This record gives sequence, structure tokens and C-alpha cells, in this order.
Amino acid sequence: MTSFHAAAPLDCRSDALLDLSTQTIRNALATGALQPITTESTLITEGELSFSVRWVSSLALKDQARVASISERRASFNPFLPPEPALTVTPLGDKHIIVLNKFPVIDHHLLIVTRAFEAQTAPLNPADFRALAAVLGPQGGLGFYNGGRIAGASQAHKHLQWVPDAALRADDGFAAFSRPLRVDAPGVAQHNGTLPWRHAFVCLAGIDWCNAATAGQTLQDAFAAACEAVALPPMADPMPPYNLLVNRDWLLVVPRRLEKWQDVSVNSLGYAGSLFVRSPGQIERLRTEGPLAVLAAVGFPR
Repeated sequence: MTSFHAAAPLDCRSDALLDLSTQTIRNALATGALQPITTESTLITEGELSFSVRWVSSLALKDQARVASISERRASFNPFLPPEPALTVTPLGDKHIIVLNKFPVIDHHLLIVTRAFEAQTAPLNPADFRALAAVLGPQGGLGFYNGGRIAGASQAHKHLQWVPDAALRADDGFAAFSRPLRVDAPGVAQHNGTLPWRHAFVCLAGIDWCNAATAGQTLQDAFAAACEAVALPPMADPMPPYNLLVNRDWLLVVPRRLEKWQDVSVNSLGYAGSLFVRSPGQIERLRTEGPLAVLAAVGFPR
């Protein structure tokens, strides 16, 4: 099988990873190893912002059972040691592999998993940032990390995540939140004064995405700057709970204090304008409260 290695110089126009992902998805669907969750969706708008809210259809009983199985897994269960061969996309350097999310809500939802066990609460290290850069460089899209259970992590084994640009609306969350910020101050932590929760953005303008090593170091430096701005120690072990979002233009860090608003769990994708609920009734409560207030409730006051 062709491998996608972070150690080699990357062609930033290459679709090699998506080609491997497509092939793996096709084979995993044929064997039943991949079990996508079919959802319906609606938009909730708040001012000029829009949020995509997904829920499992009441007719999709198998999908409802899959969602329930994710939340009810025993704490000792580890799907990544070893990962299912049918879900494994490719090695990624010496420290990571890329696997498919077994129960995806989003197409081409990939997990960047450490080969050896590391805790999801352990600090992100240079190899992690290099692996993330190796995916973002040629593919774009959105990388994210749920730093611990309170930040929405469903597995204790360290794994970053990635979704393609097509999975997110151009005006949703992350992109809209960063729009008012300065693009001429790369590496400097900034905040959007209209957002009611503690956060820090760092502009990634000028990053050399075709070199995974230097791009990874830039991401690590940007992460450290964002953490300092929100009083989050970037190398604590264990780390306090937080969400990390990264695209080719911006890095965002959001410290977390609660996993849920009422009974709605929020992970990093909430800050990308994408929320997941289990029933249409939860949607109306989200609409009444407002997505910004929901995100503020699970974070810290600005």
C-alpha cells in the first residue's frame, strides 16, 4: 500500500491522502467495517453567523444504536490498539497512523492517531504538530483536537482529527469568527471581541505548508502563543481541557470548563459552526438559547 509520510517534502497540490482515504472507505463499506451515521441537518442563524446542527433521523434506528454505543463504551476500551486493519488509511511518519472514523457523520473524517498509547490529556508534542501539518499542507481542510473528555473527546488514546473543506460551510463558525481579525500579524495571539468566551486566534500567514517539519514547528509556536494568551500551560501533563482548531490560515484555542450544555455535548466542531444533537427537540432549545450562548456556557468567560 502506498504510504503518505510526513518526513518527505510534500506537493501541496497532491490528493494522495484523499485518494487513499477514498479507496479505504470503499473497501471498508464493502466489508461493513465502516458504519456511517446518516443525519439530517438544519441551520440556526444568529446575527450574521450560521451554525449547522445535525441529528440522527428518528427513522434510522441502526444509526441511533451506533450513537448510543459510542457514549456507552467502557473506559478501558481502546479502538486504536490496534486499529481495525480495514479502517487504516496509511502510516504517517514514525509516530502516527491515519485511520477512518468508524462511525462518521462527515465524509472523509480522518483520525491522526499515535502508534503507541499516549493519553488524550497529554501535551501535544512536535511529532503531533508535524503530523497535523503533513495533512493540512496538501489537503487544506480543518484539523482539530479535543483535549480530554470535558473538551468532547470520546477516546482516551491521543488522536487529532481532520475533515475536508467540503464538510464545513464557508461562513460557519471558525471562518466567520476569524474574519474581523488582523491578517498582517502572524504568530501574535488575537481575540474577537464579539465572542463571549475566552479564546485566542493566531494567524498562520506565510507558513510554508510544503515543509511538514517547519510548518509543524510554526503550528507549535502558534499554539504556545495562543495558550499563553488564555492562561493555558501548553506543556502541562495532564493538560487542562481545551479545544484546538487549525486550518491553513488560523489556529484557535478555546479552554473548556464543561463538556455539555444541558444534555448537548460540544466538541471542537462547535467552534467551527457544527453542532450535533440527538433529537429535534434539542434543536429548538439550541435555537432559543442561541449557539453563541451555548458555546460560552461550556467555556470560560472572556
